[in-house]
Amino acid sequence: MFGEQKVSYSGVQPSGNLTIGNYLGAIRNFSTYSEKYKTFYCVVDQHAITVRQVPAELRRRTYETLALYMACGLDPEKNTLYVQSMVPEHTELAWMLNCFTMFGELSRMTQFKDKSAKHSDNINAGLFTYPVLMASDILLYQTDVVPVGIDQKQHVELCRDIAERFNQIYPDTFTVPEPIISRSGMKIMSLADPTKKMSKSDENTNAVVYILDDRDTIIRKFKRAVTDSGSEVRYAEDKPGVSNLMSIYSCFTGKTIEEIEREFNGKGYGDFKLAVGEVTADALAPVQEKYHALLADKAALEAQMKKGAEEASWYARRTLSKVKKKLGFVQLR
Repeated sequence: MFGEQKVSYSGVQPSGNLTIGNYLGAIRNFSTYSEKYKTFYCVVDQHAITVRQVPAELRRRTYETLALYMACGLDPEKNTLYVQSMVPEHTELAWMLNCFTMFGELSRMTQFKDKSAKHSDNINAGLFTYPVLMASDILLYQTDVVPVGIDQKQHVELCRDIAERFNQIYPDTFTVPEPIISRSGMKIMSLADPTKKMSKSDENTNAVVYILDDRDTIIRKFKRAVTDSGSEVRYAEDKPGVSNLMSIYSCFTGKTIEEIEREFNGKGYGDFKLAVGEVTADALAPVQEKYHALLADKAALEAQMKKGAEEASWYARRTLSKVKKKLGFVQLR
């Protein structure tokens, strides 16, 4: 916490097109936090390079992710929007926190195991220490709450452990953050395999609905979505396909599962899948329109990157100076 106002921190990688899972599980809810918290929203481009990136694509996606933040309702006047690599305090604190993080803790991280299996030809040290950089992102701003998807909860718990360990040795250094997991859209699943999370890196593009997909593409993907045996629109453990579609429909319409079951009582999967596609396309249309307008003005986006980095760095330097002093580093004025 800086001053009286509590702090909320979030970051999104510019490593691929963002999905409706990213939108429903996190980004859509971000704007509500600025009413209650001092909010930092970061494009975490340094996290992205744990997997090999095409440089020109990473640069393009950095602009796109910032534009998407703003298109989804994040007002730069109410939120600090910035790019991670433009604030060097992130990586500087990460090294210090590495020295307070146990090897065994990092080796237990689920995402490290998953990504190591997926990228077996590039199991690099950055992939292993990724959660420490994430802890640095969060702790730099004396963060009170971290809105995350359920798959990142383990990383926030490790961040808490690191902060508490540091505070035990050097009291009152870091605020210990709490994860906030949205109840709606917690985990949107793949349209091709509803037992797996919808992922922006999925090679099967029909399995994923991207925020920037056009209307026809969105409806086509939902029409092709895998459903279950039978034809009843009912939420059940043995019906993961239709249950996932019902979750998406619920998120976009605000209707309860019971209301959805009543609405489609006696109707088949075909009618329901079309309806899910239409409400998704309707909800994303204004976001897409604003996004394209923002992306067309590159100079304005770069001005926001500069302004956001200066704001973020002002806060980050305060924490970093405190940490250096406690660790015994000489600081010249």
